Amino acid sequence: VAALQDEKNSLMSENEIMNDRLEQLDDSFDDPNTVVAKKYFSAQLQLEQLQEENFRLEAAKDDYRVHCEDLEKQLIELQHRNNELTSLAEESR
Repeated sequence: VAALQDEKNSLMSENEIMNDRLEQLDDSFDDPNTVVAKKYFSAQLQLEQLQEENFRLEAAKDDYRVHCEDLEKQLIELQHRNNELTSLAEESR
């Protein structure tokens, strides 16, 4: 029983130490002057910038897809027109 009480006291002491460290880490995020907070806010800003760039690139990709589809339609029309003109040229010969 004594050994279990000693182990319990040891674990409770370790738990208090860990809770204190956790509170210190939580406080470091709240204080904008700490290195951890600066890195966190920097990473958050970078993430937002990358999300904006990703949105912009997705929009550009969609625009290029539509443009490509239009060019493919024009190509098919020009190929048909070329075939027509080729057959007309052969008839004329």
